[in-house]
Amino acid sequence: MKFLYDFFPILLFFIAYKMYDIFVATAVAIVASFVQVVLFWIKHRRFENMQLITLGLIALLGGATLMFQDENFIKWKPSVVNWLFAVVFLGSQWIGEKPLIQRLMEQHIQVDHPRVWTVVNLSWVGFFIFSGLLNLYVAFNFSTDVWVNFKLFGLMGLTFVFVIIQGIYLTQHVIEVEEDNSKEQDAIPATNNNE
Repeated sequence: MKFLYDFFPILLFFIAYKMYDIFVATAVAIVASFVQVVLFWIKHRRFENMQLITLGLIALLGGATLMFQDENFIKWKPSVVNWLFAVVFLGSQWIGEKPLIQRLMEQHIQVDHPRVWTVVNLSWVGFFIFSGLLNLYVAFNFSTDVWVNFKLFGLMGLTFVFVIIQGIYLTQHVIEVEEDNSKEQDAIPATNNNE
C-alpha cells in the first residue's frame, strides 16, 4: 500500500503528460506531492524526511520548469533524488551504528554476517548513482515522450529487477530463526518402538 502511496505523484504526472503536456504534468506533480505530504501529516502527525526533500525538489525544479517554460529542469529531478538517496545510504555506513538498509530490514531478516548488510547497502548506493546517470542519458538523448515513459516504466522496472537481485543475494545469507520446539515435543505422545 505504501508503494502505491509513494507512486501517486509519478502516476498523476504520467497521466497529465499523456493528456496535456510536460508543463501541465509538472504542475500536477507539484500539487500531488504537496497533497501527499499533507495527507501523510494528517495520518501520522509527522513528516518523512525524503518526502519533504522530494517535495522541495519538485517545487524547485518543477517551479523552474514552469517559470522558464523549460522542461530540462524537471528532467533533472529523478537524478537528483536518486543521488540524494545514494548520499544518505553511503553516509549511513559511517553515521550511526548500522548501515541504513540494515536499520530498515533487520527486524524482518537476520543474516549470517554483518558484512552482508554492508554489501547490500553499498549495492543500493551504486544502484541509485546508476539510476541517476541513466535518467540523464535518457532525458537528454531521447524525446520527452521516451523520457516520460522511461521515468514511469523504466526506472520502476529497473528498481523491481534490482530488488529481486537483492532478494536472491539475501536468501543466500538469511539465518532461519529457530523457534522453541520443546512445546511441540511435549504435545507429541511418546511411542514405544518395542511394542
